[in-house]
This record gives sequence, C-alpha cells and structure tokens, in this order.
Amino acid sequence: MLLTVDLDRLDVRAGQRVLDAGCGEGRHCFGALERGAHVVGLDLDAGALRDAAPKLRARASACSGLGEMLRGDTFHLPFPDECFDKVICSEVMEHVHDYTAAARELARVTRRDGMVAVTIPTATSEHLYLRVGDDYFESPGGHIRIFKPRELARGLARAGLVTVGVGFAHALHTPYWVLRSLAGLPRADENPLVRAYRAFLIRATVSPGLAALERVLNYCFPKSLILYAEKRRMRTSA
Repeated sequence: MLLTVDLDRLDVRAGQRVLDAGCGEGRHCFGALERGAHVVGLDLDAGALRDAAPKLRARASACSGLGEMLRGDTFHLPFPDECFDKVICSEVMEHVHDYTAAARELARVTRRDGMVAVTIPTATSEHLYLRVGDDYFESPGGHIRIFKPRELARGLARAGLVTVGVGFAHALHTPYWVLRSLAGLPRADENPLVRAYRAFLIRATVSPGLAALERVLNYCFPKSLILYAEKRRMRTSA
C-alpha cells in the first residue's frame, strides 16, 4: 500500500481513533485500519468517497474494526474537541489559502499529547514542475502555493502543534509528475511515456527492491515532505 505518512512513526496503534482529513481514496484510512485503529476519513470529493467509503466499511467489517468516510471541510471539521488520538492531513495544505486556520481545526480535534502528520509537496519538486509547465498550478484544483518546511512548521506552531520530526517520501513519483507536466496535465494520461511510467510505479509498490531504492532516493529528490507534530499539554505554574 502506497502511504506518504509513516504510520510507525506516527505510532498508530489498535484501539486509537484516527482521522484522515482530506482522505481522497483513503490510502491512510486503510493503513490505519489494518493496525486495528478506529478510522474516520473526511474529504470534499464526493466522487472519491462514493467509491472508497463502501470498501472501507467492508474491510472494517471483515476485520471487526470501525471505519467510515464522510464528506466535509477541513476548515469546519464536524467533530468535538480532542476526540482523535492521531490526525493525518496529506497533500491538502498546498491547496488552501488559510492553512493556519486549517491547522487550528486539526489541532482542535486532536487530544492533548496526540499527534498530527501533515504532508506537502517539497519546494524542490514544485519548482521543477513549474519550470517545465504551469498546468500543475493553473489546472482546476491545482496548488496555490509552494511551501517551505519552516513556513508550514510555523503555521502548525501557531495552531498549538509542535513539530517533532520530518520525513520524506515518493522520490520515484517526482519524474512521473515531470513527465505529466511536460505532456500537459489535461491530456497527460494520453501520453505513452506517462502511461509507461505509471505502470512502473504500480510495479514499484510491490517490489521490495524498488522500495529500498526509493528510500535512498528520498534523500535526494523526494516529492513529499512530512511534518510530525505533537499537541502538547499546557504547563501550569506551581
């Protein structure tokens, strides 16, 4: 399963309540469910949820777990305060204008001493895509900013989330998005090179050798950066 967030590093365990805000097709939902967590995915894309939600419910039933997906907005999470042990927000912040407000919502629903993992595209890969074509940023639903890690970390800190670790992922996807940008995103799927590289990526997800190679390449040209943050308890004066 292709995951951006390292669920070991996020310390997802059986019985924990996990939110995937901006879940898309639910990769992290399924990953957390397999660890015995109680999982909720939330996304604005009704089409993605229509396909993924029944599969998540079926898998949850098969493994005697709890899994559900809802349509909703990361700016207005329909959950009470401090109700999740772990929160994942993958490849969302680059799409929103007020990412600090979104971070505050993530922090609000995270319990004290809980953890949040937020992933964004790396600035290096984003500038590379921009150099070969602007479709990546001008297509509907495209990215509206190029993040620097410290910029995101400061936004999380303003929301009460202290960054405790950094990770990198998906180096093999960087060339894929270069090819898509060169081909022009609206018609990229028609390009034979894009289709061939996509087939290679699918094979890579089940190849231990390619997975090991990607872990090395992640230090050179990763596509995604992950910040792991804690919601710290407020210290009281004696």
